[in-house]
Amino acid sequence: MSEGQAMNAIALDLGGVWRRFPQGAGTLDVLRGVNLTIARGEIVALVGPSGAGKSTLLHIAGLLEPPTEGRVMIGGQQANGLDDAQRTLLRRAHLGFVYQYHHLLPEFSAVENVILPQMIAGVSRGAARKRAVSLLESMGLAARIDHRPGQLSGGEQQRVAICRALANKPALLLADEPTGNLDPNTSETVFAELLRLVRDEGLSALIATHNPELARRMDRMVTLRDGLVCEVSPA
Repeated sequence: MSEGQAMNAIALDLGGVWRRFPQGAGTLDVLRGVNLTIARGEIVALVGPSGAGKSTLLHIAGLLEPPTEGRVMIGGQQANGLDDAQRTLLRRAHLGFVYQYHHLLPEFSAVENVILPQMIAGVSRGAARKRAVSLLESMGLAARIDHRPGQLSGGEQQRVAICRALANKPALLLADEPTGNLDPNTSETVFAELLRLVRDEGLSALIATHNPELARRMDRMVTLRDGLVCEVSPA
C-alpha cells in the first residue's frame, strides 16, 4: 500500500493532541497528548467518566475547536492551520454530527430538516428530497416525514437527527451520547438503527457513550481518563 493509499484508509488521525484552558492564574489541561486513529469503516466507542474530556475530543475531531497542540487529520487531509472557511468546507465534505439533543429546526418538517444541509452543500432540491426520504424511510419514518419535530416522539426526533447527520454522505460520523436522552427501550432501538445505517452507508464513526452495553456493540472501545487514552480494546 502506498503512503497515499494508507492515508486514504484513515478516517481520523489525532496525534499528540493537547487542549488547555485558562483557569485562574494557571491552565486546565483537559486533553494531555491524545493519540487516536480510526480506520475507514470502523465504528469506535469513546468511553470514560464524566469530565474525562470526551466532548472536547469530539469537538476537536469535528473541527469545532482547535487543539492547543497536536495534529488533526480528517480523511488524510491536514486540518491544522486551516482558516474558518476552510474548516467549514472540510466539515461539510467529511463530517456528520449527532448530539444528545436533536437540535432540529422546529419550524420545518422532518424531511425538510434533512433536505436543508444538502441544499446548503449545493445539492438540488429534488436530489436532496430523494436522499432525505430514502434515509427517513430506512429509519422507519416513512409515515412521519411531513411532521414537525414537536409532533414526533423523542426517539423519532433522534432518528431524524441521525438522518440529517448522514444526509451529505460524510466519511466520519461523530456522536456525543446520541441516545442519552432516551428511555432504555427507545435507546436500544435507536442505537441499533444508528449502527445499521452507519454500516449500510460504509461510514466510520466515533461515538461517545456512558452505556457499556452499547459500547460493546461497536468494533473497538477507547477509554479516555484524565485527558489521556488509557485503554484501547476490542468491543
